Amino acid sequence: MTSSGVASIARPAIIRAVLVRPSLWFTAIRQVARLAPRGWWKRAPFLPLPQADYLEFRLVTQYGGGHGEPRGEIRPVDVVDYLQWCKEQRS
Repeated sequence: MTSSGVASIARPAIIRAVLVRPSLWFTAIRQVARLAPRGWWKRAPFLPLPQADYLEFRLVTQYGGGHGEPRGEIRPVDVVDYLQWCKEQRS
């Protein structure tokens, strides 16, 4: 995955969309912990980001593209919907 893939995850709009929903904070933290590779703190960019190949697969299946084709941008509403779904699955 390119560095733009990582940057698109950390977009301020996505972070704001989660921050204004305190009911999803715990779920967001839990998902970050689940998707972060072991030893993430030992490798740059020193963030608990999912492995690039997994993330690219999930983004291509969600937004299309891949194999040299551009894919769509991550929408904050999609992240919120995903976290809400994860929360509902736990209850």
